[in-house]
Amino acid sequence: MTLLVPAPEAVGVQPAGDEAVRPGLVARLSAEAFGTLLVVVAGLGVPLFTIPQSNPLPGALAAGLALTAAMLAVGYLSGGHFNPAVTLGHVIAGRIRLGDAAAYVGAQLVGAVLGAVALFGVLRTVPKIDDSQAAFATVTAGFGEHSIIQVPMAGVLLVEVLGTALLVAVFLATTSGRNPARAAAPFAVGLTTAMLLQLGQAIGNVPFNPARATASAIFSGPDALGQLWLFWVAPVVGAAIAGLVFRGFAQSTGQAAPRADAGSDAGLAGGKAAHAELDASQLDASELDGVDTDTAAPARRSEGQAPAEDEARSFFDRKGGK
Repeated sequence: MTLLVPAPEAVGVQPAGDEAVRPGLVARLSAEAFGTLLVVVAGLGVPLFTIPQSNPLPGALAAGLALTAAMLAVGYLSGGHFNPAVTLGHVIAGRIRLGDAAAYVGAQLVGAVLGAVALFGVLRTVPKIDDSQAAFATVTAGFGEHSIIQVPMAGVLLVEVLGTALLVAVFLATTSGRNPARAAAPFAVGLTTAMLLQLGQAIGNVPFNPARATASAIFSGPDALGQLWLFWVAPVVGAAIAGLVFRGFAQSTGQAAPRADAGSDAGLAGGKAAHAELDASQLDASELDGVDTDTAAPARRSEGQAPAEDEARSFFDRKGGK
């Protein structure tokens, strides 16, 4: 949906119809679940029925394209995270409140598990595959003896931290309100994912996505579940590094850091008070139910203030209309 910027004399007046309504939490969670399901089905399904050890490109490219498609399809609703690490990066960067982030992670896990269930069901129908669990283990993240080339825990940990930090940094940077190319964010994030998965599959099916790692481990047996902790701890560390660096960079360039708590309180209180009292740069666009940042922006400009920064999801709403 595209929100039109009102004329200066219309400042403070909500646009008529559905354009004035922000997505509710249920819509956002549904979008996160659907997008994560799509990413898991493509990211795990293609390697399951190919030979990723000899050629990791198809699986990596499929995952990157699926992520791009999911962001373009439903990213305007939720921001297009589809990854608990990306959501954590938004929390640390101040773009989303903690309660909503926890709900996002839950929805992502549900979508990932549903995608893995569907793939497991397909495996059970293939007559030449006698052990579906063993087949799933070939695409499950692991280290040591469970790594394709026997990479030890320290090596996989380092790659997972580094890769996740780069992925989250690209996401936060390309969706920044000051980035003139933010409309291309889905393509940048998708290509980054594909590039990193080329490396990840080569050393141990490193997914840089805890939801995907969990979904595949559930159907791969106790050995994979025993190593799953690393594929949560390492992405958390990587996302924290990226979030902190991005927040510090935003402050050093004079960009006001968003305050998710203030924004969430105002969103619950109602749109009128938010227009008068809150800077839209303090709010996550995916949380502004009833608050129209586009009508607030002209008011600030008419008072001689600088335009507010778009949030993590704003380019999905407005860039297409410009």
